[in-house]
Amino acid sequence: MWTPEKIAVIGLGRMGGGLTRNLAGRFDVTVFDIDAEATARCGPDVVPAETAVAAVMDADLVVTSLPLPEHVLATYRDVERHLRPKAVVMDTSTIDPRTASELASIVGNDRYVACSLGKGPAQAEAGEVPLFVGGPEPVLDDLEPVFACIGSTVHRLGSVEAATAFKIVSNLVGLTNLAVLAEGYALCRRAGVRDEAFSRALADTGGWSAQAELRLPWMIDDDFSPRFSVDLGLKDLGLAVSMAATWGIPTPVGAAGMAQLAHAAAHGHGAADVAAVLRVVAPG
Repeated sequence: MWTPEKIAVIGLGRMGGGLTRNLAGRFDVTVFDIDAEATARCGPDVVPAETAVAAVMDADLVVTSLPLPEHVLATYRDVERHLRPKAVVMDTSTIDPRTASELASIVGNDRYVACSLGKGPAQAEAGEVPLFVGGPEPVLDDLEPVFACIGSTVHRLGSVEAATAFKIVSNLVGLTNLAVLAEGYALCRRAGVRDEAFSRALADTGGWSAQAELRLPWMIDDDFSPRFSVDLGLKDLGLAVSMAATWGIPTPVGAAGMAQLAHAAAHGHGAADVAAVLRVVAPG
């Protein structure tokens, strides 16, 4: 079994930074980000590179964690010819299957792994994110030591297209659930149900969810610090609804959830956590 020794990480935001800090010290890690402060937060166990190209030139494994599909494609178009012949590419960004297929055509199907990340920055920092992976099985086998450093569980979902589709579908389900949670909370508050009683009672029904467990306390405390922003959630739901439209599968409920996030963004809450969808139905 081949195990990478030198890893390059491009993109050191809330998720990529957490992954990097877990990899550093266990592997030889070189990093690049356009934000110097993000690089500094990765600590002394990484080697900063001045460009993405410089970061990848000696890497056995290139890991990317970037905001948008177009950033992913642009990065690999720039670095592809500088990759080592046997280097593996692992993209952890949230992208759609069409982008995944295009990325495979750029770097080669035999060395591209999609590794979508579940949950959020706190879990990335702790090395406890679920990993939704797709790609060649032998390469996935080789990357098990890397997966063990950054994640709690590994779900092998087949192709890179399947893995990237699952991630945006999970966000479609979760964020749509969040939108209706905000409506239900606002309704019960208006009806006079106390916050503590609402949380306790909802947890004893089919209306409870991971989003309720995580974000309902933030809604109650009026805490919309950006763990996962409205703008990013809107981007992900846009990818999911667009994917569904391409395949002729109707997603009216998901589209309604996307509309609520769009309303939140339009009212100036784009940088806030997606829990700020509450402000659409309860502006006060």
